[in-house]
Amino acid sequence: MAPTTSRTRAAQLERQLDAALRAGGDPERAEGARRYLKHELEHYGTDLPTLRAALRPVARQPDLDRETLIALVERLWKTPVFERRAAAAELLAERAALLQPADLPLLERLLRESGTWALVDTLAPRVVGPLVAAHPRLERTLDRWVGDADFWIQRSALLAHLVPLRRGEGDFARFAGRADRLLGEPEFFVRKAIGWVLRERSKKRPDEVYAWLLPRAARASGVTVREAVKYLPASQREAILERYRPRRRDTNPVIARSEATRRSRRRDRHGRCAPWR
Repeated sequence: MAPTTSRTRAAQLERQLDAALRAGGDPERAEGARRYLKHELEHYGTDLPTLRAALRPVARQPDLDRETLIALVERLWKTPVFERRAAAAELLAERAALLQPADLPLLERLLRESGTWALVDTLAPRVVGPLVAAHPRLERTLDRWVGDADFWIQRSALLAHLVPLRRGEGDFARFAGRADRLLGEPEFFVRKAIGWVLRERSKKRPDEVYAWLLPRAARASGVTVREAVKYLPASQREAILERYRPRRRDTNPVIARSEATRRSRRRDRHGRCAPWR
C-alpha cells in the first residue's frame, strides 16, 4: 500500500477506534484507574473487554499491512490517553508477525514512554518477545537493555522471555544470565519481573528454577524469592527460603508468610498472622 494511502487509512481507523473507546468510557472508572496506575496519562475509563471489542475489527482485517499498522500505532500513541496507548499495544501484540527488525527502535521508544507496567507488560512479552524470537540477532539489543538506566527497559529485557519460558520452551539460560545481572537491582519492578518469570517457568520446569535460584537466594530480594517459590515443591521451596533467611530473618517479615512452621511465632495479640508489609 502506498504511504499516502496507509496514512489516510490509519487516520480513518484512529477516528473509528477513538470514538469507540470514548463511547465505552466511564468517568468514575477513569479516575479510579488513574489513581491505581499512578501515572499522569488521561483516561477515558474504558474497561479492557470493551477496548478489545473495539479493537477486534481492526486487528483482524486481513489486508492490514505493516505500514498502516505502524502509522495507526503512532497516531494512537501520540495522544497521551491510556486507552489509546493500550489499544496501540494490543494491536501490536495481535499483529506482531507483521513487524520487522527495523521496528525495534519504535518499540523501545514506546516502552520508554509507557510509564506503567500496564503498557510495558503487553509490549515486552507479546510484541518484543516474538520479534526477537523471529530475529535472534536482536538479542544484542536486549543485552544492552539489561544495562539501561531506565528500569522499564530493564524489565522489558526480562519479560521478553516470558511467553516461551511459561510454556516450558525458550532459552532459559539466556534469561537466567540477564536475571543474574539484575538480581541486585533495587527497583521493585525489576525484582518482581525476575520472580514472575521464574514463577511461570517453575510450573513446567521446577527443577530448573530450583537449581538456578538456590545458590542465589541469599542475594535475591524478597519479592523475587516470594514470587519464584510459589509453585515449587515444598522441599525445594523450604530449601530456598532457608538460604534466603539468614540475611533477611530480622528485616523482611514478608517471607514469614510462606513459613508454615514459623507462623505461630508471627501472631499478633488478636491471634492473627502478622500482616504483609
